[in-house]
Amino acid sequence: MSAPRWRALRDDHATKIAERTDAHIARRLKGEKHPVEDFLFTYYPFKAGQLAKWNPGPGVQLELADEADQTYFDRRWYTRSHAGTIAEVVVESWLDDRGDGAKFIASLLQSTLRREANFGCFGIHEWAMVYKLTEEQRRHQQVPLRLSPAATDAVVESHRIQCSHHDAFRFFTEPARPRNTLQPTRESMVANEQPGCLHAGMDLYKWAMKIGPIAPSDLVVDCFDLTLDIRTLDMEASPYDLRDWGYGVVAIETAAGKAEYMDRQRVFSARAQALRQRLLDALACVGVHAK
Repeated sequence: MSAPRWRALRDDHATKIAERTDAHIARRLKGEKHPVEDFLFTYYPFKAGQLAKWNPGPGVQLELADEADQTYFDRRWYTRSHAGTIAEVVVESWLDDRGDGAKFIASLLQSTLRREANFGCFGIHEWAMVYKLTEEQRRHQQVPLRLSPAATDAVVESHRIQCSHHDAFRFFTEPARPRNTLQPTRESMVANEQPGCLHAGMDLYKWAMKIGPIAPSDLVVDCFDLTLDIRTLDMEASPYDLRDWGYGVVAIETAAGKAEYMDRQRVFSARAQALRQRLLDALACVGVHAK
């Protein structure tokens, strides 16, 4: 790929990332919190600068026309030709460092891709995270609950909770944990993950970043966008009232709210399945397959 071509792709990627992260960076500098968007930068341990690094994926040789080009690819898992005029990902080095973890990711993605989706959870996991907590114990203290604490607890008690995602379940309050029909663990992720789960869809961004630079940047951006869109539903269907922040309400304690949640969940599940396949294809290109 010629230098002018990849520089244009790099600059376009940088613009996309700035559009998605500038507001977060500005809030962080001011010490301000955001109940929806902060999740992408606190729960997931990736900084905006990491996200802004452009990668074409493996098997692409990039022309280096000047010193600035060379400097841009002076990073892990890239090599430059002896003359310094070509850069590309060193797949063998990446496999040595990340191969075992990548096989786990491939196994998780493949098992989830093949499993039947469950669309009956209604996002009760967020309610289970505040069950029986005092106001001072709640995570988002700057955001009020939509219902009273007693009514919020009643929603948990009146629903069959069937959360299959370990990293959601581990944030359940202690009184809520026995109410879940499953007791998912990190070791059981491959056996439990299912494509209707909002958190499984959001985690595709994490897996895309973890296999970088094997996942090309356009795939990473698509995963990031899905995560933000799912996170929006996750919080709109939560016990928190985000209307002052410009968000809507999906009142899952009502029949209409449940129907809306399931409709949006199905759309996200379809998007997530397509991205899972793209991530698996990227891994397969470097010889990584499910165990």
